[in-house]
Amino acid sequence: MTSCKHSNDSDEIKMLFLHHSTGESIWYGDKSYSLMDRIRLKLGVKFDKKGVLPELFENYNRQSQKNYQIKEFYFPKLKPYGWKNYPFDYYNIWVKNAGPEPYMEEPTLEMLAKDFKLIMFKHCYPVSNIQADQDTADINAELKTLANYKLQYLALRDKLHQFGNTKFIVWTGAVRVKSQIDPEPAQRTHDFFNWVTKEWDIPGDNIFIWDFYQLQTEGGLYFLDQYAASVNDSHPNKTFSKSAAGLLFNRIVDVVENDGLKTKITGEAIE
Repeated sequence: MTSCKHSNDSDEIKMLFLHHSTGESIWYGDKSYSLMDRIRLKLGVKFDKKGVLPELFENYNRQSQKNYQIKEFYFPKLKPYGWKNYPFDYYNIWVKNAGPEPYMEEPTLEMLAKDFKLIMFKHCYPVSNIQADQDTADINAELKTLANYKLQYLALRDKLHQFGNTKFIVWTGAVRVKSQIDPEPAQRTHDFFNWVTKEWDIPGDNIFIWDFYQLQTEGGLYFLDQYAASVNDSHPNKTFSKSAAGLLFNRIVDVVENDGLKTKITGEAIE
């Protein structure tokens, strides 16, 4: 039988998801790991468990005669770079230290774009720890401020535009539950991702948004408690993770096949 086979390897579209623990929750959906498992994973101990997101692609490939292959890995790793995936870190690895060789054992875009037609990346919820702006903005500063984030994102956008044969999906960042963040940084987080979706994102280019922040907050300032692991834990719970995985799948397929024109930035179909 040939009904479940792909026509040839040239039809294969390789996709990559770069993430840490929040992204892992969405990857695995309602199969997501426990807190202790996440600690083991952070230390490099992998488990043999298939996630909801790759299963959705396997089913879609069978039904639609596609050959979409998605893989994931931690970026950056715990060592030697450090468990930091904030605007500065993507800027630092991909823009400031761009080139054909890894930076602190992390792959640059020059390396990744050779192998993947779609690259998706995100920030974990400490991205929301945004402090008040300083007297001047500094693109090379790790300090989390709105002004620094914007400079780093603008440089990232210019860099991503250099890889016209690769599509990029950028998640709006994860935010904390109300008990874990003060109103001021929560408001700054809202302002930053509003800027990302309304001003930074350019229609018609090779960069697309998945608005994870909107799904988490439903228009508010905090990760809603009913979607979180607990009122004191800003990781997604399994119910939310499974729902979000389905919306992310929709968005990825639409970006690949229709340049994102048939879904909202949250992943729902445009009617």
